[in-house]
Amino acid sequence: QVQLVESGGGLVQAGGSLRLSCAASGLTFSTYTMGWFRQAPGAERAFVAAITWFKDSTYYTDAVKGRFTVSRDNAKSTVVLQMNNLKPEDTAVYYCAAKPRGSGTYNFTPAYKYWGQGTQVTVSS
Repeated sequence: QVQLVESGGGLVQAGGSLRLSCAASGLTFSTYTMGWFRQAPGAERAFVAAITWFKDSTYYTDAVKGRFTVSRDNAKSTVVLQMNNLKPEDTAVYYCAAKPRGSGTYNFTPAYKYWGQGTQVTVSS
């Protein structure tokens, strides 16, 4: 049974930092692209960042470039999203997700097969 468990969310003031972690089990972690998505109240789930299984290539939505960094540790089956200089508009539930090889582009939500339960990030102004 595949499980993705996020941790590290919370309440932070604007300009602060948070580190989200996602621990994966039940899958061959090194063969999956790992993504982070977020969903604000009343909005659709949206792509934030991804790190591929091959060469650890990273991708970010424009709104977080230069502020967020995604990384992975295949030995520990974990993926981390380091979020710096947080803004109130970053407030959302953040989800970790796993995308099998060949299932679609890294920012295509339906391409991701497994999802975590989400962790709340709230940034106050």
